[in-house]
Amino acid sequence: MEVQEIKQRFGIIGNSPLLNRAINIANQVSPTDISVLITGESGSGKEVFSHIIHQMSPRKHGPFIAVNCGAIPEGTIDSELFGHEKGAYTGAVGERKGYFETVNGGTIFLDEIAEMPLGTQARLLRVLESGQYIKVGSSKVEKTNVRVIAATNVDVYEAVKNGKFREDLYYRLNTVPLRIPPLRDRKEDVYLLFRKFTSDFTDKYRTPPIQLDEEAQQVLINYSWPGNVRQLKNMAEQLAVLERDRIITAQTLLTYIPHETSNRNLPMRLDNQPKEDFSERDILYKVLFDMKRDMVELKKLVADIIEHGGVAANYSNHSQTINQLYRDIELPGNPEAQFTLQQPVNTVNNNSNNNVDAYNITHDAEEVEESLSLIEKESDLIRKALKKHKGKRKLAANELGISERTLYRKIKELNL
Repeated sequence: MEVQEIKQRFGIIGNSPLLNRAINIANQVSPTDISVLITGESGSGKEVFSHIIHQMSPRKHGPFIAVNCGAIPEGTIDSELFGHEKGAYTGAVGERKGYFETVNGGTIFLDEIAEMPLGTQARLLRVLESGQYIKVGSSKVEKTNVRVIAATNVDVYEAVKNGKFREDLYYRLNTVPLRIPPLRDRKEDVYLLFRKFTSDFTDKYRTPPIQLDEEAQQVLINYSWPGNVRQLKNMAEQLAVLERDRIITAQTLLTYIPHETSNRNLPMRLDNQPKEDFSERDILYKVLFDMKRDMVELKKLVADIIEHGGVAANYSNHSQTINQLYRDIELPGNPEAQFTLQQPVNTVNNNSNNNVDAYNITHDAEEVEESLSLIEKESDLIRKALKKHKGKRKLAANELGISERTLYRKIKELNL
């Protein structure tokens, strides 16, 4: 059967070379009984290809079942696939047939095969190699004639290297690899699919037809479509139901693109950066780091003045800068300490001596060693905030970046 005939029979839309190649591989492998591993991103249409392979095979009149391995709990997946005997485990009140028994002579599609537990993988490998399996709680070997088609949206070879998937099962399943291209690699098919979906949904819900302007078409084609065909179909249904204006603009279309992925391959607006949410400890550390930086700058400036002592022309600038820094920095434990820079004692011919005596730096209070206690810093900050806002706790809490309730608790804890 030709590729175009397969598209018409199974309702496949698109003319991408990658899509045509995938259909051609499915067509060639269908008459055989070998296992097929279908890989592709979520929403790209892997299950559709499993139906193509089954319907075009000699097993087309036999049963077909799709099993999502990721949706079955680890403790029951063996029972689901291979069945169990009565009393095999707690709750097994009767005998149960598994999928490999009920689908005998047909095809079983194991979706999300990479989610299958390692123990179950070993059982599946035996079925693929010999057609034999044993029910849970039984010692009798059963026979089955089932074709297995597996699919996954993860890199199975990477899972093999990480020890999460059996290497022998990987090569047994991967007899014929079939990769379904993501929608972003089929840009020429995006608008065709969108028109098909909107036409179907407007007929279903009896709404007027939908059209995209040229700019909206470009947005549609250039978007990366992380959810692939499933996401495109979902958007088409929303537009068919919700939009009153049936001419869709680019701005309207952008509102239907998920916010967290809206910056992919699209020239879109960027939201403001999120506000920083500091905890109480973060605030204290920030104060300490800012104070340390200012002290380092001050030391560098004083060293520069000492090194170039006697340059009277620069004195006024240095003096003003130092005094400003000292006004901005309040020493811990003695917030009233003030520093002033006196006029040079002798600014004539001091270039050769370069000593500290050229400047007389005095302070009103005795210098004390800086305390690094977070509790003292926290207490000092709260006192200042309360003093600044004349005891109004709500305003003080906003200043500190904490809630009023937290401030009240801190006042009680610190006995302020």
